[in-house]
Amino acid sequence: MIITVIGGNASGKSELAEDMLERLAEDEKKYYIATMKVGNDEENMERVKKHRLSRKDKNFVTIEKCVDVNKALEEMDADSIKHALLECVSNLVANEMFFDVSVRDKDETTKKVISDIGKLSDKTDNLVIVSNNVFEGGNAYDVYTLNYLEALAKVNAHLSEISDEVYESVVGIPVRIK
Repeated sequence: MIITVIGGNASGKSELAEDMLERLAEDEKKYYIATMKVGNDEENMERVKKHRLSRKDKNFVTIEKCVDVNKALEEMDADSIKHALLECVSNLVANEMFFDVSVRDKDETTKKVISDIGKLSDKTDNLVIVSNNVFEGGNAYDVYTLNYLEALAKVNAHLSEISDEVYESVVGIPVRIK
């Protein structure tokens, strides 16, 4: 089963996704694939600390992959690759697009992210995916931001197609879309 949870910043989407995977996995091993590229700034460190603390008692095995998320499979026990949470596609798209000194094309980025997530979904019984809403601000964007948002929108659209269920987290309340 593939479940996608989308929402805005601080909408409760992470907690919702964690709870969903906990119910699906029951007492079985579950993996948390974290995509945030942790910088040394205080805000990022605080966000990571908050997320780790919130899932401390949920018994996730955390794998940090800011790019190439399909390679998380190499760090999973072969006999227990059943349940995984991918947090967060918006970070993943940014990391894949802007990881090196060069900027990857939006179509190439979209294709890479979709391919890597496909490899994860092929090997898991349950994959819960978290992503951000895009284009809700109605602002004018520079070309790099616009390319990023367009790539993320295409990935989100693909995820909604392949997902068995899609939810939007609105002020912590899950709204089922599909």
